[in-house]
Amino acid sequence: MKAREIAFKVLCDIEDNNNYSNIAINKHFKNLEITNQDRGLATELIYGVVENKYYLDYIIDKLSKIKTQKLSTYVKILLRMGIYQIAFLDSISEYAAVNETVNLVKKYDKRSSGFVNAILRNVIRNKEDVLDINIDSKIMYLSTKYSYSPWMIKDWIKNFGEEFTEDLLEANNEKPSIYLRTNTLKITRDELINKLEQGGIKSFKVPTVEEAIRVENLKNIENNDLFKEGLFTIQDISSMIVGKVISPKEKSLVLDVCSAPGGKSTHLATLMNNTGKVVARDVFEHKLKLINSTVSRLGLTNVEVESFDASEIDNNSIDKFDYVLADVPCSGLGIIRRKPEIKYKAKAELKDLPSIQSKILYNASKYVKVGGILVYSTCTIQDVENISVINDFLKENDNFELVPIDEINVDLDNQDKGYLKIYPNIHGMDGFFISKLRRVR
Repeated sequence: MKAREIAFKVLCDIEDNNNYSNIAINKHFKNLEITNQDRGLATELIYGVVENKYYLDYIIDKLSKIKTQKLSTYVKILLRMGIYQIAFLDSISEYAAVNETVNLVKKYDKRSSGFVNAILRNVIRNKEDVLDINIDSKIMYLSTKYSYSPWMIKDWIKNFGEEFTEDLLEANNEKPSIYLRTNTLKITRDELINKLEQGGIKSFKVPTVEEAIRVENLKNIENNDLFKEGLFTIQDISSMIVGKVISPKEKSLVLDVCSAPGGKSTHLATLMNNTGKVVARDVFEHKLKLINSTVSRLGLTNVEVESFDASEIDNNSIDKFDYVLADVPCSGLGIIRRKPEIKYKAKAELKDLPSIQSKILYNASKYVKVGGILVYSTCTIQDVENISVINDFLKENDNFELVPIDEINVDLDNQDKGYLKIYPNIHGMDGFFISKLRRVR
């Protein structure tokens, strides 16, 4: 199967089943024997089409009498793919973009091949006019150009201002770097870099976190021998900073109440040098399997994986733990570069999150010993899910206080106040919020 057909099938899966692109890609790519070149093009097409959906549909609606929402899934996806190649991929000739797309239409919806051919040729003929966005409203213009639900643009302009918002939209369009966390129980960062470079993988030290490596051209990670040997795991810098902020002492008792997929739990276990115990909890069976598989691949013996719902109170855990992490379910608006579907979430989908987050934080706080540390984190940039949740919690729980964050060698705003706000456009990493609290009595 060729790259474009693979991309088409994955995009249909995402469209019809509301799947995240990374999950759909993993599912469809799993047992495929394809070249790295085809894998690269298919991935580029999938993410490119998902990231630019509103803009591509705007172009289709300009040229087609039948509007996008009335088109069949097959025709809509193939038009988006064809237009994306013409508008964004200089490496692909316009002839190939049209020809290959029309061949796929003939295979999957033959009677629409003339229609698709005409639209794509029209895009090429009137490229400048067709690709231009003529919308007066600033919010709708940005919503179309960058493909976001308009409410997000409106919300960000209100909270951050227009200039910051446009910077953020630009940054979210960039391809995210891939970062590895060295498994320091098995290898040093320098030794791992040497092994990666021997395998032809460009590797760079990351100053922010001493076990972190940025890599280029690392393909097909799950089949990489160094990965299988447990010498590293994939984790973004922001997520690693959470572990550094907690910075657990050896032989401690640690609880991660929302652990999946296990990156932070296994980091904490590694920072404790495989001593003490990290209790890693989650509520879904498939996620617990994922945590277990990472724990065993990394050779950790100090992690206990348990099934428990963080929104329920566990009376057996009260006052028991030295450190508790509540990395709560959130809107994910800090990781749009990695999960572009988040851009299309409806505002109503997120309205219950702060109350869920507050409940989990409250429960988690009950498990902290006097003098112990509670860390609350999210991968979103929304204050309503972040500092507002913390401020509300502190009003009701005066036995906790925010404590300065001095465990990381990076200058982030509010470190001295006990919380970090990380933005992709300012810090070049996933958007995150991390706050550190101590139980004082």
